[in-house]
Amino acid sequence: MQTVVLAAGEGTRMRPLTDRLPKPMLPVAGEPLVGHCIEGAIAAGASRVVVVVGYEAETVRESLSSREWPVPVEFVVQTEQRGTADAVRAAREALRDGPFAVLNGDVLYDDSLRELFESGPAVGSFRVDDPGSYGVLETEGDRVHGVVEKPDDPPSELVNAGAYVFPEAALPWLDVEESDRGELELTDVLQRTCESFDVTAVPFDRWLDVGRPWELLAANEWKLSEADGRLAGEVSPDADLRGHVTVEQGATIEPGAVIEGPVYVSSGAHVGPNAYVRGATYLGPDAKVGHAVEVKNSVVMADSHVPHLTYLGDSVLGRGVNLGAGTTVANLRHDGEPVRLTVKGNRVSTERRKFGIVCGDDVKTGINSTLNAGVTLSTGATVDPGETVLRDR
Repeated sequence: MQTVVLAAGEGTRMRPLTDRLPKPMLPVAGEPLVGHCIEGAIAAGASRVVVVVGYEAETVRESLSSREWPVPVEFVVQTEQRGTADAVRAAREALRDGPFAVLNGDVLYDDSLRELFESGPAVGSFRVDDPGSYGVLETEGDRVHGVVEKPDDPPSELVNAGAYVFPEAALPWLDVEESDRGELELTDVLQRTCESFDVTAVPFDRWLDVGRPWELLAANEWKLSEADGRLAGEVSPDADLRGHVTVEQGATIEPGAVIEGPVYVSSGAHVGPNAYVRGATYLGPDAKVGHAVEVKNSVVMADSHVPHLTYLGDSVLGRGVNLGAGTTVANLRHDGEPVRLTVKGNRVSTERRKFGIVCGDDVKTGINSTLNAGVTLSTGATVDPGETVLRDR
C-alpha cells in the first residue's frame, strides 16, 4: 500500500513549541511524532511512503532521511499550506497506479491501521463522547455515506480519524473547491468517494490527535508505556532504576538518582545525584537534571536544563530552556478543576487535573522563581529571581 504522510503543517495550536520546530518533529518517546506514524504505516503494510513537507521542510527531511527505513521513503513539498487535499495533491505525481493511503503525520494510530489498509476504500473512525467538535462520519453499519464537520446535531459518535485508503479513481478528485474555511479539504474527496464506492469505517481502539501541548504529554505517556526499556548509557551502580527505563548510549545517571519508568533518557542527557525522575518522562538529547531535582511526567526537550533543587511536574519544555535553581512549578488548582491553558488566544481546559507549564525555546527563569499551573512562557521569555508568575508571559 503506497502511503502519503502529511507533515507540512506548522501546528499553531502547539505554539510556542512550534515557533521554530515543525509539529511533526516534536519528540515522542525518543523519536519525532511523524516517525511513529511512518513506523505504524510500515507495520501495517506500507510498501512505500511519500512524506509531504512544508513548514521547516528541511528539518523534517533531514531527520527522516538520516534513518534507514525498510521501505522507500520519499519527500514532496507543499509550497503553500492550503489544506489537506492540496497536500495530497502535492504528492499526486509521486503516486503510482493503484489505491493509496493517506495518514496525518501528527496523529498516533493503533494497530488497526493494518485492517484499514486491507479494507479500502476505507476511513478510520474513533468513538468519542463529544463528536460535535470533530468531523463526524455518517454511517450505516460499517459503511460510510459522508462526513459532517463539527455538527450541532452529530449523526453518530464516530469521528474521522484522519486515516484513509482511496481508490486510484480519487486522484483527479483532489482538485476540489475552497471550503468555507478557505482551504482545500480532503474530506470533500472522501465525500465524493463515498458517493461512488462502498467506503468502510474501520474503528481504532486507540487514537490520538496531537494538536495541543498537553496532548504531547499524552503521546509520550502512550508510547513510553509500550517501551521495554534498555540501558546503553553510563548508569551508576548506586542509582535506582525501576520499571521500564531507557538510557541511551552517551547518557549519564549519577549516584543516588531514582528513576521510576516509563522514562526515556536521550544520548548526552545527564541526571544528577539524588535526582528523582518519574512518570512518563522524556529527557531529550543533552538535557540536564541537577542535584535533588524532581521531574515528574514531563517532556524536557534537547539542551534544556532543570538545575538543582527544582520541581517540574506535568510540563513541556522546549529546547534550550534553563530553569534557575530552586524554580518550582505548580501543577494543581486549589479548586480541583482541570487546569486551563492558552491555545491561539483562548483559555481552554486541558481536561487534566494536573498540568504545569509550557515553555518555548530558550526560556530562562531566575533562582527561586515560582510558576503557576497553566502558565505559558513564550520563546525567549525570562523570569526574575524570586518572581511568582501567575499569567502567561
